[in-house]
Amino acid sequence: MAGLCAEPSDTGPDLLSCLAGLRAFRGAVVVLKFGGNAMVDRELKESFARSVVLLRYAGLRPVVVHGGGPQIDAHLGRLGVSAPFAGGLRVTTPEVVDEVRMVLAGRVQRELVGLINAHGPFAVGLTGEDAGTLAAVKRWGRADGRPVDLGLVGEVAEVRTGLLASLLADGRIPVVSSIAPAADRSDGAVYNVNADTAAAAVAGALGARALLMLTDVPGLYRSWPPQGGPIEQLTAEELARMLPGLAGGMVPKMAACLAALRTGVGEVRVLDGRVPDAVLRAFGPAAPGTRVVRDPVVDAGVDAGTGAGPAVVLAAR
Repeated sequence: MAGLCAEPSDTGPDLLSCLAGLRAFRGAVVVLKFGGNAMVDRELKESFARSVVLLRYAGLRPVVVHGGGPQIDAHLGRLGVSAPFAGGLRVTTPEVVDEVRMVLAGRVQRELVGLINAHGPFAVGLTGEDAGTLAAVKRWGRADGRPVDLGLVGEVAEVRTGLLASLLADGRIPVVSSIAPAADRSDGAVYNVNADTAAAAVAGALGARALLMLTDVPGLYRSWPPQGGPIEQLTAEELARMLPGLAGGMVPKMAACLAALRTGVGEVRVLDGRVPDAVLRAFGPAAPGTRVVRDPVVDAGVDAGTGAGPAVVLAAR
């Protein structure tokens, strides 16, 4: 796995340049949300799998939470089934949720598990239904300032960490599909959960040191269309002020970032998943993307993800 970690170059990134960043996270839980167009490009998928395994070899404890928007869109298109979006979230009927469940757990997850396990017997696939790992309640969307019924779209109400903790203790890499049963088990519903919000909930429940969100843009911009590069760093309070002005798919993504920070995750980094080795570059000396950190007044004397000591940063700047 030589040549996997620093600033982009003609020969690829240099692994040595990010060893210090990786060493600072040894033993820490790091949650990676995998989604977007990186999920449909074979080379990017293989690059992501290699990066996750390298984190594991470096002593980190990675957990992958994935979506599957492009694959779901393609599958529903072949079936001629309409599933419009509202407020950045897919309206999910009972017919659609069955297809979402099949694509995420039966196709996307299995491929990702296979790519990781090509490097060793590490990945174990599961959904929120397995061992009751996730429980969800109905989520309403908003469009043009009004509430929108999204159908069987849920938000995580509870994360039961027992299975995840057991897998991590055994040196495994959990790969979690973002579907979850209803918290009220009596109705038997299964919800389509936005992968960003699922990743944030899992990260918070596990006390993750960092949450890395792969997306289809270089980071968060102050305006759209963008003028200049993405924001390099901002605090949770600054993000909260920006949130009402965001639109489309960035709304649930950045709301998830904020929720993760407010539940104790050390920091969140929004990365461009279209860039090879994006995950490893995040630990290098010139880390890309937008880094969101907890508010310093709230965090004074509190360790990111453990509740004791000073916060640990993802990469030195």
